[in-house]
Amino acid sequence: MTGLGLVSPLGIGIEATWAGLLAGVSTAATDSLLQGLPVDFCCAVPGFDGDALLGRRLTWRLEPYAQMALVAAREAVADAGLDPAHWDGSRVAVVLGVGGTSTHHWDKQSKHFAAAHHERVSPLFIPRCLTNLAAGEISSDVRAFGPSLSVSTACASGATAIGLGRDLLLSGSCDIAIVGGAESGRARIASIGFSRMGALSTRVSAPAKASRPFDANRDGFVLGEGAGILVLERADDARARSAHIHGHVAGFGASADAYHFTTPDPEGHGTELATRTALTDAGMVASDIGHINAHGTATPVGDVAEAAMLGRVFPHAPPVTATKSLTGHTLGASGALEAAFTLLTLERQQVPVTANMDSLDEAAAELDLVTEKPRDVVTDTALSTSFGFGGQNAALVLTSA
Repeated sequence: MTGLGLVSPLGIGIEATWAGLLAGVSTAATDSLLQGLPVDFCCAVPGFDGDALLGRRLTWRLEPYAQMALVAAREAVADAGLDPAHWDGSRVAVVLGVGGTSTHHWDKQSKHFAAAHHERVSPLFIPRCLTNLAAGEISSDVRAFGPSLSVSTACASGATAIGLGRDLLLSGSCDIAIVGGAESGRARIASIGFSRMGALSTRVSAPAKASRPFDANRDGFVLGEGAGILVLERADDARARSAHIHGHVAGFGASADAYHFTTPDPEGHGTELATRTALTDAGMVASDIGHINAHGTATPVGDVAEAAMLGRVFPHAPPVTATKSLTGHTLGASGALEAAFTLLTLERQQVPVTANMDSLDEAAAELDLVTEKPRDVVTDTALSTSFGFGGQNAALVLTSA
């Protein structure tokens, strides 16, 4: 991994996001966009102005998540020290994970349709709804003519995209892979949809205390938004051009629970399979892992299943963090953002906190959760887990440079 680009509720850019991680304060707050809904708070990207960052001529056709993806992609390419004007675009691939799209645009256009104002439905309605459009926009922006793919594995999408991008490199299909995930759950229709499922925290009187992974009093996740983009190259190619290497994707594992369309397997068999597959792919054993960035959504059932799996697979109890306590759940972007957070943890040897931990759930008693303040560590290997609706699971073993 030679380039990182981050747009998150913690900040825009690598350093702003890292500072937010170390601050350890939840970004959840009441949002005027969600006013009047049962759950009227979320974790929004602070001060994101697509017009200022990208120009109005571009942003008028892009959903917020696609704008964030493009901003993050530009930062990642620049961070990698690459110039699209001087690369062979036919050897550059784009793989973007997106769980769901167009929640903002869909809401507005469906109102026009429901009111029989057909002439008001935007001609861009269909293009803005297509899952592949953000990947296509990145390809166009950086002149990448290689494979341009979108992957949708719900909240594992960003991590799955990283794994698939690595596979393209290893197969020789490209020399550079721009990978990651993007999504924005900051929309009225998304909030009411997840709320009706009973998936969201209802702490409307204390939003900043709402996202509390593995806490005994958790009651659901908090919607977030953002984009995480990473530039992947083969190690020899990166060294040949003296690139700064943030770290390596040492192993990737994917699996399906084959259990239920929204509820995770309570025994965690599918998540364990993805995790052990990633370890095997990396040529490692569980005791090699020195840190875990857990999926940790703060749902009552999901956290218990994950805690049981992690305790079973990693009895040596490496330090664990659950950064959704800070960012909320960025859905299809979360796997990529958290992979980037994990890389930064390895680079800077500090594990961010799991916020809002007042009383550890006894089901997670075997986990060494980092709370209260960041923890200094000495490790060169970490695991990032990502799971999603449909029983979609992905795990990444990451190592330092």
